[in-house]
Parts: sequence; C-alpha cells; structure tokens
Amino acid sequence: MADVEEAEVLREYGPFPDAPEVNGVTFDGRCVWLAVGQRMLAVAPDTGDVVRTIEAPAEAGSAFDGRFLYQISGSTIQKIDHQSGKVVSTVRAPCASMSGMAWADGYLWIGEYTASKVHQVDPETGALVRSLVSDRFVTGVTWVQGELWHGTMQGDSSELRELDPETGVVRRRIALPQGTVVSGLESNGSDVFYCGGASSGKLRAIRRSERPKR
Repeated sequence: MADVEEAEVLREYGPFPDAPEVNGVTFDGRCVWLAVGQRMLAVAPDTGDVVRTIEAPAEAGSAFDGRFLYQISGSTIQKIDHQSGKVVSTVRAPCASMSGMAWADGYLWIGEYTASKVHQVDPETGALVRSLVSDRFVTGVTWVQGELWHGTMQGDSSELRELDPETGVVRRRIALPQGTVVSGLESNGSDVFYCGGASSGKLRAIRRSERPKR
C-alpha cells in the first residue's frame, strides 16, 4: 500500500446560498462548476463568487470536455451545452450508485460508489469500455497530467488516491483532515485539486504535489 501524505488545504469556499450540498465538481479552465442538487453553479476560484447558474438536476458527478458539461442525474448522464446551458442529449449510464465523473481522451470516467470501481464509458452511447477496481468506496474522479485520481470517504476518513490507469493499483494517497468528507473531485490541470464537501456545502482547494521520484 502506498504511503499516506497529509493534505495541504489551500482554501475553503462556501457554503453557497441555496446550495445545501456539493456533489459533482468540474473545471472549465476559468470557473469551478459545482453540482448542488437541482442546479450547477460556476464559482470563480480567485474570489469564491458564484458567477453563473445552470438549472439542471445535478445529483452526482460532473465533467467538462472543452465544449460540453456532463452531469449525472439519477441513472442518466446529461450532456449540457456550456454556452447556452441547455441539455442537448442524455444517455443511460452503465452502472448504479454513480458518484464522480471526469473527462479524458474522449471518454467519461465514472465512479461507482459502493462497488469501489472506476468505469471508462463511451460518452455518446453510455456503453462500458472497461473497469478498474479500487479498495475503497469511490466518490469523485479526475484526470490530471496523465494521472487518474479518485476521492474516497468511509466513516470520518477521506482520501484522494491515484490509481494506476491500467491495473488499478494505488500509487499515492493524500489524507484529508479528520472529519472532512470528499464528494466531487476535479483538478485545475496542474497543482490544485478541488474537492466537493458533500452535505457541508463547501468546496476545498487541496495542493497537488509532484509525485515523489523513486
């Protein structure tokens, strides 16, 4: 098992008005998008202000492919035009208890919470391509610079974990402060993870350090 690093919390945001929970989290290059139940909120990371809202059921993971937002709602995945905020299509997901979601290399990567799995999914059909098995519940999912990470929370213990994208072996573990939960997970593309705080209604920025050289 990989050694555990202690998380460095850079900043906390929220709670946000009329947003009792933070489920999915994604990043469009400028704003962090939060799935908060029946809406998606765009938050400016430098100020913490909500700068835009999209009305759409937003019950779990979120992702962004550069043009479209993807949002889990129940057993479906909504594809949402980033500019207009309109849902342009939906597909049925290949698994139950969906949690986090990320976009990478033309595919969606979806966490299946209680099954402790991360699935690679065709975004146009919802078809399952392949699955990786983790050893703890999977919440948020993100890719950053070729690294696959997922959040996990069980009891009062939450971590961010990097998985080998071929085998599912845990490469790195970052422990969040005791009592802190992590729901959605996203990266800014370099040195920051954004972690949804579930029913706390908060968003936390966590430093992503470089992988130690061996």
